[in-house]
Amino acid sequence: MTPSDRTGLTRPFRTTLVAGLLTGLSASGLWAADPAELAADPHLSVVPRTKDEAKRIAGVTAPATDFSEPEPFEGNPAGAATVRVLPDSNAFSQFSANLSFEQELEFKVGNGLFRKLWVSSPSSTLASDGLGPLYNARSCQRCHLKDGRGHPPEGPEDDATSMFLRISVPAPEGGEMSEIEAFLLSIGDETPRTRPDPVYGGQLQDFATPGQTAEYRLGVAWEEVPVTLSGGETASLRSPTWRADDLGHGPLAEGVMLSPRVAPQMIGLGLLEAIPAADILAHADPADRDGDGISGRPQAVWSFDHERPMLGRFGWKAGAPTIREQSAAAFAGDIGISTPVFEAPWGDCTEAEAACRAGPHGDGDERGTEVDAEGLDLVTFYSRNLAVPARRDMDDPEVLRGKQVFHDTGCTACHTPKFVTARLEDRPEQSFQLIWPYTDLLLHDMGEGLADNRPEGAASGREWRTAPLWGIGLTPQVNGHSYYLHDGRARSLLEAVLWHGGEAQPARDRVVEMPPEDRAALVKFLESL
Repeated sequence: MTPSDRTGLTRPFRTTLVAGLLTGLSASGLWAADPAELAADPHLSVVPRTKDEAKRIAGVTAPATDFSEPEPFEGNPAGAATVRVLPDSNAFSQFSANLSFEQELEFKVGNGLFRKLWVSSPSSTLASDGLGPLYNARSCQRCHLKDGRGHPPEGPEDDATSMFLRISVPAPEGGEMSEIEAFLLSIGDETPRTRPDPVYGGQLQDFATPGQTAEYRLGVAWEEVPVTLSGGETASLRSPTWRADDLGHGPLAEGVMLSPRVAPQMIGLGLLEAIPAADILAHADPADRDGDGISGRPQAVWSFDHERPMLGRFGWKAGAPTIREQSAAAFAGDIGISTPVFEAPWGDCTEAEAACRAGPHGDGDERGTEVDAEGLDLVTFYSRNLAVPARRDMDDPEVLRGKQVFHDTGCTACHTPKFVTARLEDRPEQSFQLIWPYTDLLLHDMGEGLADNRPEGAASGREWRTAPLWGIGLTPQVNGHSYYLHDGRARSLLEAVLWHGGEAQPARDRVVEMPPEDRAALVKFLESL
């Protein structure tokens, strides 16, 4: 990797380039590299499992067959890290229950950095300067409200602080490839390549520091789409058309692709990071060899920390391999803050935005970058240890009925209920835990209705990573709204289900056709997670 790779414009936003398609693995003949490369976990200090442990894990993660009562340990979705449910909006802001006293202090310091309001340079508060020059929010907490879920603007008086538009254009034919694109080519990936917009970069920022020009204002038009359900019931889905209004630097490039993204909830990330990559890959079936219509595909992303391809886990299209790299990318793109991972002090400013690049930045003091390694590690630790609250009402007969409906309808084909994390030498709080995230962390075709028509690495314009469901029923309590999916279009859990298409279309149709009481039980089960 050249020095320019470490400081140049594109590095913070090469998540548009760095995901790969593992459609073949060894059996298909498309894999030209070592398959073990993606099954490795260079970010973890793993103690290999014994044969006895592997057998025990296979038993405890086997699909449920008895729905008359909860499964053992189901009430603790994060294992020993599970916390009690708080009755207020702080339910997602607790630290893992199995942290030591010293780790609690580290968590709280990380929380302070997560909540810090950054200011523009130059400033007398040197530890907090470096904002922007272009940004979407002044702190991590402003996007991840109460560590929960963002929302689209609720009217002309509401801003878009907790969501933004990703932006890219088709890559020119014959252009220079990045490291990961060369890797993808070696495994037969045919997903169209993209590049950041030559003027606006990889993400549109709607705020700017004094003297700078904001890039745009988020616009949206909603259309109601009626849906007829069984039993005389009806629903209405709101279909959005997203716009980039009030462009600050002229028109967007030809062929531009926009993708709306709300900030996702933050709980349980460290446990997702601790799932062995091999266990995730075991659920992949890109060629649908079992004929069930589900073709989960893993992402391969370039890790800038480890200088190698890794399995993508985080982000709506699994564009980041670790919490540390996801956090650094958010610092760069959302706040315009440099880190040791993404060192450009101007964040997403392109060469065409010369005033932004030439503006004052906060990277000239003893910190080196605007957030130094210690600060990034503290924010990473905080993000890794935001706890998952305990289940509610899991022994309620209607919830148990809803759980059976969830399984019988085929939802678990993507929303895998259980994993056991790796046994780790240095992270006991995430080590060897039975967890219930309800995700396979794979990419799935969700149909034209949810398509953003913007490829991101291996993910086509119709594919999204399966979202974890743990804690989803607490969204109204934590965030004061019930907006779901990648752009917050769904106003209820039922609407979110009804938007499913593509691989999930048969399951969605079963929900439409099932007796109303089963549909109500399904929603109540989801609310209990």
